Amino acid sequence: MKKRYLIGIGLMLLLGSNVQAQDEVIEKIIKEETENSQLKQIGHELMDGIGPRLVGSPQMQKAHDWAVAKYKGWGIEARNEQWGEWRGWERGITHIDMVAPWTRSLAGTQLAWSPSSPTGGAKGEVVVIPDLADAAAFNKWLPSVKGKYVMISAPHVTGRPDYNWEEFATEESFEKMKEERTESNTAWNQRLQKTGKGRRELPTALEDAGALGIITSYWSQGFGANKIFSASTKKVPTVDLSLEDYGLLFRLAEGGEKPMIDLNAQSKENGMVPTFNTIAEIKGTEKPDEYVMLSAHFDSWDGGTGATDNGTGTIMMMEVMRVLKEVYPNPKRTILVGHWGSEEQGLNGSRAFVEDHADMMPKIQALFNQDNGTGRVANISGQGFVDSYEYLGRWMAKVPREITRDIETSFPGNPGGGGSDYASFVAAGVPAFSLSSLNWSYFNYTWHTNLDTYDKIIFDDVQNNVIMAAIMVYMASEEDGMVSKEVRIPVGRNGEPSEWPAVRSPTRKGGVE
Repeated sequence: MKKRYLIGIGLMLLLGSNVQAQDEVIEKIIKEETENSQLKQIGHELMDGIGPRLVGSPQMQKAHDWAVAKYKGWGIEARNEQWGEWRGWERGITHIDMVAPWTRSLAGTQLAWSPSSPTGGAKGEVVVIPDLADAAAFNKWLPSVKGKYVMISAPHVTGRPDYNWEEFATEESFEKMKEERTESNTAWNQRLQKTGKGRRELPTALEDAGALGIITSYWSQGFGANKIFSASTKKVPTVDLSLEDYGLLFRLAEGGEKPMIDLNAQSKENGMVPTFNTIAEIKGTEKPDEYVMLSAHFDSWDGGTGATDNGTGTIMMMEVMRVLKEVYPNPKRTILVGHWGSEEQGLNGSRAFVEDHADMMPKIQALFNQDNGTGRVANISGQGFVDSYEYLGRWMAKVPREITRDIETSFPGNPGGGGSDYASFVAAGVPAFSLSSLNWSYFNYTWHTNLDTYDKIIFDDVQNNVIMAAIMVYMASEEDGMVSKEVRIPVGRNGEPSEWPAVRSPTRKGGVE
């Protein structure tokens, strides 16, 4: 009896010392990030100093090299791991001026991978695709675009977001506007359908007919915000204009006033260039061949500087690694971070990592991914892993309540088939979780827009996310054994059993036909 009692006391003391040690590390994590956060400096260096990170661009390569140097400066091993190659393209200046019927500098930019204007730019009349009877009539009209710029996006009935109408308009006025908008969009879509050309075929037909360039406007439903994606032209520039300036040119052209612009959009083709993931690691001491992973895509679209997509995810994960190296330098398991390339073109970097390191996938304890904006973590799904509620619940319980109190969870949830890089790992059976963020008007104002810049970062929220992720990585690393990877077959929208997402291969040679 006495022996059992002593054993029990010893076990209690051992457990107590472990809890105390854990609490000390957690306290150090919170203290380090609260008192010595490097987020603003890291964010400044990445967003302001390097800028947007379009795959295949010199800025993307500069970012990879910067990240490796930054990690090594913190005493963390890091490398750039090539997984493919991409069409190299370098953005230059975009100057757009209306020179008739009066003079105004217009707000806009060329789309990614757009061809250049002639050296010094080119002047030309702006025209709108007319409402023609059918494809035959369009083909007859087509030669008239030679030497002109052609507008191919729908005009907008209003430049005010719906929330602004809801705040100030009468109910009758708001309903009237929505009806007019629906009618206008329907009429424009029908006009384009009559050309007989698809969305990507139309610009090609226009440039083949001698158009000087293509003018689009992809409004993001927020004041001053436009989505900036890629061009489909091969010979002439494609530029996106702000809603306001596009509307001005459209009304003038439709009114027969023959607006003229002087467009100078420069860019440079750099051939095929290598593409990378940046990988950094803090080597485990007891179980170095088991892993806890941090994940964030490194590339961005380049209308802004990629601040909230995914600069904030990037700097968050870098800061987590810095903090852990400072307060937890000898983890039980290896802590690995992946900064993925070409997420925006189809999760290519993370898919390549999964494919190239297939033997590592069963050894990953858990992965935490952050992508969708600057807000504090608001949602976590179990991604279909049956027991995820148990271990995620225990780990989250160690995070300060003021950080986790508003987080909504869904267990076991359904596996993500896409959307961000965690899905590449879920498909391979890895317990990979998206730390989904509070909205902060993300989809209207910063997601893939010209407004996705440093000033939109909410550093208090990102700092909370750093503390949360660092604690959860620490807890996952210290877990005695590997967590359960049992999964629940997902249920489709019809209520019938579906299938687990399949591992998909990346595009290893991108940006070419």
